[in-house]
This record gives sequence, C-alpha cells and structure tokens, in this order.
Amino acid sequence: MHANELPIGHSEPTFSILEGVRVLDLTTSIAGPYATMLLSDFGADVIKIERPTGDDARYWGPPFIDGESLWFLSVNRNKRSVKLDFTNASGRAVFEALLDKADVVVTNQTKDVQAKLGMTPAELRSGRERLIVASITGFGLSGRNSSKPCYDLIAEGYSGIMDLTGPSDAAPQKVGAPAADMLAGGDAAMAVLAALYRRQHTGQGATVDIALTESMVRFTSPRIVPYLGSGEVSRRTGGRDSVIAIYQTFDTADEPLTLSLGTDRIWQRFWDLVQRPEIGIDPALANNAQRRERREEIVSVIQEILVTKPRAQWLDMLAEAGVPAGPIYRVDEVTEDDHFHDRNLFFQIPRNGYALPQVGLGIQLDGKAAGYRNAPPRLGEHTQQVLADLLGYSPAQCEILRNDNVI
Repeated sequence: MHANELPIGHSEPTFSILEGVRVLDLTTSIAGPYATMLLSDFGADVIKIERPTGDDARYWGPPFIDGESLWFLSVNRNKRSVKLDFTNASGRAVFEALLDKADVVVTNQTKDVQAKLGMTPAELRSGRERLIVASITGFGLSGRNSSKPCYDLIAEGYSGIMDLTGPSDAAPQKVGAPAADMLAGGDAAMAVLAALYRRQHTGQGATVDIALTESMVRFTSPRIVPYLGSGEVSRRTGGRDSVIAIYQTFDTADEPLTLSLGTDRIWQRFWDLVQRPEIGIDPALANNAQRRERREEIVSVIQEILVTKPRAQWLDMLAEAGVPAGPIYRVDEVTEDDHFHDRNLFFQIPRNGYALPQVGLGIQLDGKAAGYRNAPPRLGEHTQQVLADLLGYSPAQCEILRNDNVI
C-alpha cells in the first residue's frame, strides 16, 4: 500500500484533553519527538524548538518525501517549528521568554550538555515553580553512567532484550523497530500526564527523569523477575516462549503462523478442533508444567497437523474455535490489514501536493480515534507566528533576529 492510497486523516482535533497545555520540545531523533507527538495528539500545543540545522532525524534517509525524512515524519505531526539559536545572548533571551509561557519542557540532551548549555531541569525550573521538565537520556540524570551518550541500540544491549531475541543458535538480535526510543517516549508522555495531574492539586511542577536503558529493562521484566526469583537465566528461543509450553511459530502448507495455547481451556479447544481430543484431556498433559517437559514431542505433533492446510484456512478455523493465532506480517502486509483500517490506524496528511503517511495514536476515546491539527512542520515554519502570538514580536523585530541568524 502506498501513501497516496491511504485515507486522508480527519483534520478536526478529536482529542482536546490537553488543550491549553503548552509544551516546548527541545528534542531530536525519535524518543523525545515521539513523547511530544503523543502529547500533541491529546491536544497539547507543542512548539518544536530546533537549532539552525534542525532535528537530526530530518536527514535520516533515504527514503524521503517532499525533502523530509520519513523517520522524521513518523513522530512530528501536530507541532509548530521554531528555528532558534539559543546559544547566544539574543537567542537565549527569546528562549527564556518562551519558557515563561510553557507548562512543559521536554529535552533529550545528555546530563553534561544540559549543564554546559545552562539547561538542567533545576535551571529551567528556577523561578518557574509550575514548570514540568521531562529529561530523556540514555542512563538518567544520576548514577555512574549518567554522562554517557546512548542510542536505542545501546539501550537494547544493556536491557538484556538482545540476548533474548532470535533463535538459540544465532547471534543476539536487535528488535526490528527502535523499541527503547518508543518505550522511553511513551514513558515520558505518561509521566508528564501524571505530573500535570498532580500540578492541578498542588500547583507544583516536576522534574521527570526518563532513561532509555531503564525503559527497556522494565520491558524485559517478565524475564528478569523470574530470574531474580528462581536463579534461572532465560535464553533466546526464537519464535517460542520459554515459559508457556506452546507459544511459538509454526509452518503451514504455505505461510507460517503464530499459535498460543496459553491456558488449559485453550489447550483443550485446540485438540478438539484438530480432532485429537484425547490429547486435550490426557492427564499427563493437564497443565503447563507437564507440557513444558514434553514440549518437543507436542510441537512435533502440532507441526505435522498444521502443514496439512494453508495458513488462511487455519486462521479462520482457529478464530472460530477461540484459539489465539495470527499471521506473521511483513510491514507492507500490516498496512493492508482491513481491521487496522477499520480503526483508522493509518492515514495521510496532504502537504504541498504530497501524501505524508502516518500511523495513528492507536488509542480511542469515546469510540473515536485521534485526528490531527497539522502536518509535521518544515524547519522554522512557525517561527514568526509563534514569536508574534506568544511574545508579541513585530515583523520588524523578527527580521532583526533573522538578520542576526538567531531565528
């Protein structure tokens, strides 16, 4: 499916829960911009403050559409871009004035860079008791690694997830999407919402400290907690789970599928479906612990059965029987699934004659999916508008700043 084939997103801002909340987004790359896009989808006014060269992700390509990286376009809708060099006195004055108008600031500079720029949470919040500052770094604002740089790949390695991903006889593998970035971004948005809620009652802002490594470690907690409680170190097992006996991929007559026999009732339903009810009621296989001991034998029997029919037929039969199963999609197949289109998950935003593809919020409220207010912005597209609206700057004042390369 191509972007031009996607439905045009409904441009009315369906979610206005955060209307009146102003966010200054100082971040680049993925984690921070994703956090602020989540807030923007809920109605916040997000002002993206970009250095003169812009967000790093603007250049992460190919592929590009209309001169913009599709990685950038994936996490920056509903924002206004202000190009601002705040490393000099004039630019800093503009930044401080914008800061006075903000409810939330989100930054992803390392701890040392924050200190060098005079933009630590304590400095940003000085004299602004209601301000919420969310810092997204690799290792957090404290601890012995707090000054180290970090990217998604590094965080995945620290978390243990790479050691758990892939076949047992293969090298450790990274998750196929920037998992640490997306998880940390989601954590930052969630924490900001909690801080805004608390501020309603106390009038006090907050410093939110998010670490990519810790978001990924928490993601791995269903593996870490069993180790801490039992001493058993989980290892990668490919497309199967090491706790639930039958929870893995299988081949069919054509395409592979995923199959989860995670409860005793589902176990019995599956064997009734394939006309082997005696296995479903076998007392020697009555619970998961027993089935784990004979996993290889059971998998072999299931595999012999599933290769007799094509995937589509099995998926229909399994769904009818109430047995969890699904396809293993490529990304192109994901975008063609009618169910996701029923839920308005994929849409396009028209801009300059181009269709900018988007993946929606994936959250519905009162039966509605989120709309959008505007397309991902061009670098500095809204600089003069924001300075005029928020700070009352005249066109002449903006021109002076522009001539001085401040904006």
